[in-house]
Amino acid sequence: MEHAWDQDKIIRVDMTRLSITIEDFPSAWKLLGGRALSAKILLAECDPTCDPLGPDNVLVMAPGTLSGTAAPTSGRLSFGCKSPLTKGIKEANVGGNPGQDLMKLGYRAVIVTGQPADRERRYGLKVNESGVELVPADDYKGMWNYALCEKLLADQPKSASVISIGPAGEMMLKGASIACTDDNKARRPARQAARGGVGAVMGAKGLKWVLVDPAKRSLRRPDDRKGFSAYVKEFAKDYRASRHANFKYGTSAVVPAANMLHTFPYKNRTEGRNPEFEQLDGARIRESFETRGGEMHACMAGCIVSCSNIVHDKDGNYKTSALEFETLTLLGSCCAINNWEDVAELDRLCDELGLDTIETGAAIAVYMDSNGMPWGDAEGAKKLLAEDVNNGTELGRNIGDGALAIGTARKHHRIPVAKGQALPAWDPRPLKATGITYCTSAQGGDHTAGLVIDPKISGEKAAIASQEVQIVNAVCDSTGFCMFLGPTIEETAKFFTPFFGETVTREQIADIGWECLADEWEFNDRAGMTLADDSMAECMSTEGIGPEHSMKFDVPEEIVRMAKVRQPATEKFWRRSPAG
Repeated sequence: MEHAWDQDKIIRVDMTRLSITIEDFPSAWKLLGGRALSAKILLAECDPTCDPLGPDNVLVMAPGTLSGTAAPTSGRLSFGCKSPLTKGIKEANVGGNPGQDLMKLGYRAVIVTGQPADRERRYGLKVNESGVELVPADDYKGMWNYALCEKLLADQPKSASVISIGPAGEMMLKGASIACTDDNKARRPARQAARGGVGAVMGAKGLKWVLVDPAKRSLRRPDDRKGFSAYVKEFAKDYRASRHANFKYGTSAVVPAANMLHTFPYKNRTEGRNPEFEQLDGARIRESFETRGGEMHACMAGCIVSCSNIVHDKDGNYKTSALEFETLTLLGSCCAINNWEDVAELDRLCDELGLDTIETGAAIAVYMDSNGMPWGDAEGAKKLLAEDVNNGTELGRNIGDGALAIGTARKHHRIPVAKGQALPAWDPRPLKATGITYCTSAQGGDHTAGLVIDPKISGEKAAIASQEVQIVNAVCDSTGFCMFLGPTIEETAKFFTPFFGETVTREQIADIGWECLADEWEFNDRAGMTLADDSMAECMSTEGIGPEHSMKFDVPEEIVRMAKVRQPATEKFWRRSPAG
């Protein structure tokens, strides 16, 4: 019997030889996609000791296993490489349409290796029904992402989507992101695979953009069409009835709750609450819809969450999308920039230049904290990005290289990072389990690796909670589902079974998550990382926040390390029945 995935392929792009080869996708990996697939490829093909910005690094673009299918909100795309920021393995996950479009064409991964001899040249990759082609793209050199996409898509059908980097990626700044265009109506490069400097690796390869056009290719066909369709409808109905309200207004709505929990960092995390948080509350964005336009929308085809806000300026013109909680926190509160409209402009600048808003906001906060510029100087922050970063000044490069780079350059004592990567909004001092994730995840300070928003959990229970959610998130990043859809391991198995036409158990899905984590830890071990790297920035342990500044990250090392070893309690989590 012929299956939909039997003809799946891998695209290999050799940037040294400027050549392309297409090979069959290994049948043994049929359940793997996204982050789990990226980790397998990197562990097998990338020298963990390599220079992240040199020719030996490998950039993997891997759609989730169910991307390109009718499964709701399942089209996410993973970018994997050795991170120039953490010096370990990194996966950055993104929405938009390119992941679905690659899978409709039957491409399970794009593997980019090597480096052009002429480092000043730029190239583009065209992927469509006719094949795959590497073309000169020197006329896009230095372009900001929005102008690039407008130019590239001007003569393309509405079915096309784009993956691109801005000037930050071309300059190989360690905080550089990779942009993906959103839904096929506007096709704006507003979806960012942001963390870990993946954009710098793409820039080091001389690859400026990837244009993907599936034309009229249909969705990927499941083996058991009726069974798959029935479960898609059942799941979507249940989600809308019981879970959708949690994300109805997007992540910006989280601001008041985060501030209450002392995890809305203020002035480079010297406090966990912002006295002016209401000016950054997502409710202000929603209120603007009535007079300026804008709306909540889906960033990819087939999304039933629609958590992305489209933000307009005072004249009703499009400004950015989406203005999320992390951006409001790091580019806003952490810098004492307490006006959501200023943050919207900074967000747009980051998307244009191709910069991670978390890393960049943390870097600016460290710069302010070290007396480089006044707290709350929004115009100064905009100038830092539009002029210094864009023009590659010494200061601009330090900001673009992230919090650790600018903090080190200024000999500052307060640099909130884990494995060299800036901590996201969720503070490890009130949220111990999340702090354990930052320490033990191969990804470093990244909330998407395993966020636990429960300040009551501590001790061994925190380590177990961290491990469990790291497994769940690794599965989610591997399947193509968005975390805001939140399918459980059982629900994921129920999607896989009819799609592949064979029983896929809960245990198999959980094993995908654990094996992904194990592969990532192994990569970092080979890269030379040790237990000493599984630690939190000293300032998080010595400087408190909250009542009497009593909240500190004070989790003992032996508890932190538990998250990397399979625990008896976690085994029960893996093997329990749906009712358990």
